Amino acid sequence: MTQPGTLDYLLAFDEPAPVANGQGGVKDGWTERVTCWAGIRFLRGGEVALAARLAGKQPVVVTIRASTATALITPEWRMRDTRSGVEYNIRSIVPSDDRAMFELTAESGVAV
Repeated sequence: MTQPGTLDYLLAFDEPAPVANGQGGVKDGWTERVTCWAGIRFLRGGEVALAARLAGKQPVVVTIRASTATALITPEWRMRDTRSGVEYNIRSIVPSDDRAMFELTAESGVAV
């Protein structure tokens, strides 16, 4: 179980959706669907993490509370840090053993 006070990042989760282009058509875009508090652990060690960082990518593990809203999140969505504006690609979503939390593996510095 996550300790109180460790979910200190406010994250927004955006779903891919068509958006009006201002000329009567539509283009690919994003619609914010879920906002929640999360804990972020920045990965630093290991060969894969080091190779990603050399390529300008930052892998992270994100912990969020499980709810009906967060259960909708899929790897096709993107994640945004609302304070810094950093965008992350979601790579995987795994429920915790007690099903109270989700752990997401994500990566910044790649085209979303």
